[in-house]
Amino acid sequence: MSEQQQHTLELRGVQKSFGAVQALKGVDFHADSGSVMALVGDNGAGKTVLTKCVAGIYQIDAGEILWEGQPTHISGPKDSGRLGIEVVYQDLALCDNLDVVENMYLGRETRSTFRRLDEARMEKEALGVLDDLSVTTIQSVRQQVAGLSGGQRQSIAVAKAVLWNSKLVMLDEPTAALGVAQTRQVLDLTKRLAEQGLAVILISHNMNDIFEVADHITVLRLGQNVAEFKRTETSQREVVEAITAGKLSEVPGMQEEALT
Repeated sequence: MSEQQQHTLELRGVQKSFGAVQALKGVDFHADSGSVMALVGDNGAGKTVLTKCVAGIYQIDAGEILWEGQPTHISGPKDSGRLGIEVVYQDLALCDNLDVVENMYLGRETRSTFRRLDEARMEKEALGVLDDLSVTTIQSVRQQVAGLSGGQRQSIAVAKAVLWNSKLVMLDEPTAALGVAQTRQVLDLTKRLAEQGLAVILISHNMNDIFEVADHITVLRLGQNVAEFKRTETSQREVVEAITAGKLSEVPGMQEEALT
């Protein structure tokens, strides 16, 4: 099997600009099934833009996206969803006034005969996904999300993503603003996603979290790749150095200065 075919998702030379601002400059990136790829970088490094390109919110200007070894075009969120890509954003996008099952099926409700909601089936499937992910802190799938802790809410958001036969899950700062116990719960859940064969992309600023769950680490700096590490063969210090001072292939402003 070739290297190209091994990647669930692969980006080659991806570029994205917003007016005169080039947010991504020839970025190469990949994520593999059964593995956690951490995506790190300082504010403005391009992490969010890359994530939104994969999610279909932005369309790339140049470069190539491959899915399971085949070139693909992601022109919108529906395209990424059909491929099996789900994103758990930092704000989680959960409705406080709905219960766990209603949140997990929001916009994708299962209906029985006469177009009635199949509550029993949805509840059974929701319980099954939570059980598969070993989420044991939810007392009832019929309790409102408003009453859940931050860690529990994050678990529901991840379970919602997994419910739809996803192959790749992107987690945007999943432990931000969580306490120690809740962070442990989410990190364990992240590991289980990979153990179940999914490709996982973890966007995070927390080096301790990254070094606990990631298999590989990609560093972006000013919209460019500056390093990729195997977690077991690097250190937090080396990753931080790449984030703050990684070698750029093109220094912003250099071309403009050369023309003046």
